[in-house]
Amino acid sequence: MSRRRRAVVLGLVAAAVVVVVVAPLVGTVPLRPGLVIEAIVHPAAADPLAVQIVSLRLPRVVLGLLVGAFLAVAGASFQTLLGNPLATPYTVGVAAAGSFGAFLALAWPLIGRLGPLGAVPAQAVVWSAFELLLLAFLARRARWGGTALILAGVTFNFLFAAGTLLVRLLADPFRLQAMDRWLMGGLDIVGWRAPVTVAVMGLPALVVLLAVAPALDQLAFGDAVAHGRGVPVARLRGLVLAAGAWLTAACVAQAGPIAFVGLLVPHGVRLLIGSSHRRVLPASVVAGAAFLVAADALARTVPLLGRGAELPVGVITALVGGPVFLLLLARRSSANRSSIGG
Repeated sequence: MSRRRRAVVLGLVAAAVVVVVVAPLVGTVPLRPGLVIEAIVHPAAADPLAVQIVSLRLPRVVLGLLVGAFLAVAGASFQTLLGNPLATPYTVGVAAAGSFGAFLALAWPLIGRLGPLGAVPAQAVVWSAFELLLLAFLARRARWGGTALILAGVTFNFLFAAGTLLVRLLADPFRLQAMDRWLMGGLDIVGWRAPVTVAVMGLPALVVLLAVAPALDQLAFGDAVAHGRGVPVARLRGLVLAAGAWLTAACVAQAGPIAFVGLLVPHGVRLLIGSSHRRVLPASVVAGAAFLVAADALARTVPLLGRGAELPVGVITALVGGPVFLLLLARRSSANRSSIGG
């Protein structure tokens, strides 16, 4: 690794550490570092209000780290798998299926829980898994490539979006606010159950994607080149599809569909350290985690139209991620023109 790339990686790690340290301090009620440390180390002797606030913020920070890291890695993997730089963790339809399941649980709460998962996350996971299995079955049977997977994902997105709208139409009007809030994405949780569940569900899939990073480097040159270099392309596609979609399902089940993390972060990382997946995937873990925790800290700090409520983090990631992504595109286009002109 070159000195510049090493410096970039160290900078990303340092930024993530700073974000994790600062995030518990900020919010509608800011806290001093001493109060946070005391609330963690000696909660019995600390200020009860500080202990309560810290007990709410720490699980939220950990959930943000996990969801940001998982979505960024899934996005980077899918962009190579599908051969499309605009691919995101939601391209294959997993998030739409999860949202449909969540809407079912929000509309009719009698649909029960699943193990440690509450009714809403349980239905999101079940429908995400159903969509993933159906997509994998169709892809294997028809031997689909990247373009066909994208088209199938778009189709599933439309189908489950239509189902979501139908559930919303039939649901009790008093439940519509909760449904709309779900679609914005959020990390507003209570307790450690959500981050622990996301970690247990997602970490094995993350390990799989990190392990196949060298094979993804070969797949980026095309199926024929990868096959000629000994990569089992069909098996690799199925593995990356399953691992990336499962990471996405784990995140959507607990946090809803949070936009732009899986699109913006991998492009930013590639621009900084190159396109090798052995560097891109680990760096995306760090950058995605830092980005989402920082966005959530901002969401907790900015009041929503003076009503004392907080902004959904999905709104923050879209508002920040959209302009930044356009700047990255403009910079890359300028660099390409300069290289051609030179």
